[in-house]
Amino acid sequence: MARPKLLDLFCGAGGAAMGYHRAGFDVTGVDIRPQPRYPFRFVQADAMTYPLDGYDAYHASPICLGYANVTAWRGDPAAHPRQLAPVIDRLAATGRPAVIENVPEALDAWDEILCGSNFGLTVKRHRGFLRIGWSAFDLLHPCQHRGLLPFMHKGERAYADAMGCTWMSKTEARQAIPPAYTEYIGGQLMSEFPAQEPAGRGSEELE
Repeated sequence: MARPKLLDLFCGAGGAAMGYHRAGFDVTGVDIRPQPRYPFRFVQADAMTYPLDGYDAYHASPICLGYANVTAWRGDPAAHPRQLAPVIDRLAATGRPAVIENVPEALDAWDEILCGSNFGLTVKRHRGFLRIGWSAFDLLHPCQHRGLLPFMHKGERAYADAMGCTWMSKTEARQAIPPAYTEYIGGQLMSEFPAQEPAGRGSEELE
């Protein structure tokens, strides 16, 4: 049977996409910038206006710089777009299940905040996940990240590899999330499509 189709908005180089693929989805990515290493079908377009018809589920990772604490430390967060609220409204209007991902400080309340330690990864990379139009289960235990590699430490290539983003450049990996996060989220989301084929780990040659 065909896999459910998931549209990956603001896709970057495909960290989220790889996790959803492993969970069983047929993924298409959309980003305003070229993504030559994106591992699945890719469309270069504005994620804020790209048509949403024809997909079973959605993931969106709006630009985080307008919310991130690190932006406030280094400059003016107001100089960056704040896209979270309009993206939430747009995906909610589809009536289909969706996931929003961003830095924890972008919202006061997330359905779940994930860390590399939740999945046995040696990286500290906190990201919030908001579910739209569906319910999840089996929340993970709180993270235990003491001693893990902080983001953008001096060994950025090692950090990217530790995230499981081995097909990316270290620059692309700075904007990515570990595929393990969305493999977990996507496994829950697959419960919305019970008649679909089991997940497979194809494209492992990319890792």
